[in-house]
Amino acid sequence: MSEKEGNSLETMGAKCRDVGGTELSWCKAVPGGTGTTVLALLFSKQPQLPLLQYALHKLQTTHPILNSKIHFTPSTSTYSYLISPSPSLQIQSFDPSSTAQIIRNLFVKTPSSSSIAPFHLILEHELNRNSWRDSDEIEKEVFFCSLYSLDDEKWVVALRLHTSVCDRTTAATILREMLGIMSTNKLEEEEQRGIGDVGLAVEDYIPSGKANKPFWARGAHLLGYTFNGLRFSNLEFKDSVSQRSTQLIRFQLTSQETDGILSACMAKGIKLCALFTAAFFIATRSSKSLPDEQFEKYAVVMLVDCRAVLEPELTDQHCGFYYSAILNTHDVKGGEDLWELTKRTYTSLTNAKNNHKHFTDMADLNFLMCKAIDNPALTPSSSMRTSLISVFEDTPIDSSNQVSNDIGLVDYIGCASVHGVGTSVAIFDTIRNGKLDCACVYPSPLHSREQMQELINEMVKIMIDGSNYN
Repeated sequence: MSEKEGNSLETMGAKCRDVGGTELSWCKAVPGGTGTTVLALLFSKQPQLPLLQYALHKLQTTHPILNSKIHFTPSTSTYSYLISPSPSLQIQSFDPSSTAQIIRNLFVKTPSSSSIAPFHLILEHELNRNSWRDSDEIEKEVFFCSLYSLDDEKWVVALRLHTSVCDRTTAATILREMLGIMSTNKLEEEEQRGIGDVGLAVEDYIPSGKANKPFWARGAHLLGYTFNGLRFSNLEFKDSVSQRSTQLIRFQLTSQETDGILSACMAKGIKLCALFTAAFFIATRSSKSLPDEQFEKYAVVMLVDCRAVLEPELTDQHCGFYYSAILNTHDVKGGEDLWELTKRTYTSLTNAKNNHKHFTDMADLNFLMCKAIDNPALTPSSSMRTSLISVFEDTPIDSSNQVSNDIGLVDYIGCASVHGVGTSVAIFDTIRNGKLDCACVYPSPLHSREQMQELINEMVKIMIDGSNYN
């Protein structure tokens, strides 16, 4: 945005700032199908619309980035956040007949969905609603809310956000604060206040010197990432031609299974993300019936929350996108030992962090992500796959049972779409009331629901069996 435009907006009571490098990559990715973040909540009690509206406006007042619009300047092809001085989000409601029609349309479009619960289908529907692609407006909202009424006297509240303003930590903050407000069951008088601190992009908080990389080293690493990408092994693509959407497979473990897995990880000094990676690598390779001695090169993107290592340090209340990606590759052959491979993937992550790769390679990976968006033909079958799997370094722990019971919250799932540029499967994991609960999203029909269900089942079996005999 030009200085003149920025000054004009300031005089109208709005605030604005240009997007950072990571945010720019999301601004380019979201219209293509990757980066629509959805938090879907299933209620057994009908949410009070005035209270829900108040809670959402309170969130926008407390966290101004959630009250922004993404402003595109055609003359310079640049993006900026334009933050309004007052909350603007309005809830879109769907009555039982409208909700039923949406679900029927999903059944017609994807017959494999016929046995899937309505809550799950509404979540997939929201993941594929793309306000940033379907609107021609220069300024586009970043935060939407829909309320669906199900026939079985349940209600779904779906929050849909642009990932450039909402990483997983932000989504957890939104959930916690919204439920806290709703549990009070009380509308307070709206505060009269100006626009708070919008916050800077993640690149502006990186400690001095931590992101430095010599020019020639940056060029060499870009070439390395590019040529390595051509050697990555992928899952079999079922349909690389038809229009894509994001689908979801969910798995939930028992308390006993969760304890076994976490105890095994703790005993070996590794995190759950490495176990997900190794188990999925093994499941993928075994699905191909290759000779044991034949290696395949698999890539994993591990997402790291940078808040605690930024300058100044940010808290979880600082909403926006403050994650960084670390891309590692591993050669995997038949007969791999689960825990040896797990240790190898975790060591790669810790070494990368110790060498500040989550800062030094941030610009490189953002650049390559944008290049894949602009030139899909450079990827296998124009799939735009950047890795086999993506996982989060840390697993959130949620024990909000009492608040959930008070307001009739039966279930919730949070995840983001991946059918544009991205990974073949992204795992959004949570330990909820002592049980591991994971949403695994993937691009369809590039991969089929049956294919992914089989792989996820095998991955889970590998993790459970491996933890019983560690």
